[in-house]
Amino acid sequence: MTKRKFNPLVLLPPLLFLAFGIAAWVGLTRENPDELPSALVGRTTPSVAGLAPMDGGPVPSDEDLRGDGMKLVNFWASWCGPCRAEHPLLMELGESEVPVIGINYKDSADNAAGFLEELGNPYDSIGADADGRSGIDWGIYGVPETFVVGPDGEILHRHPGPLTVDIFNKRIRPLLEGQS
Repeated sequence: MTKRKFNPLVLLPPLLFLAFGIAAWVGLTRENPDELPSALVGRTTPSVAGLAPMDGGPVPSDEDLRGDGMKLVNFWASWCGPCRAEHPLLMELGESEVPVIGINYKDSADNAAGFLEELGNPYDSIGADADGRSGIDWGIYGVPETFVVGPDGEILHRHPGPLTVDIFNKRIRPLLEGQS
């Protein structure tokens, strides 16, 4: 009787199954599976020097992102439905609690101006990122996205998606109160 040779490909299915099981376990045990990781948390904000002015108002500068306490940087667009949904909360925040810097992402100037005219302008300063370069530098996946920036210009938190009162109170307010 001839001896059969061992075929290493026999181990492939169990190894693939094991790898999938480990990946699933890691994904299911993450602290907050809804959050997308950001490489910028803990780092200084990227430059906003390339932003274009909107409607004659002040354009955010790199200096605006540093000093004078905590602030939010909000990427938005007029064509974004969730941006419309979060806008009332931004209006409240812009009036009372924390400076909000707006970056209009890949939008036409007329549409952006119409959006702000209709819903109000919550932003202390706002710049247009028509080509999306600033969005790439900040690592955004889409709009809306909001960043919590500390007084030293360090990004403390990134929230992809629309802000809600619940998300603000649970994730962002503690950062603002802890650093102010």
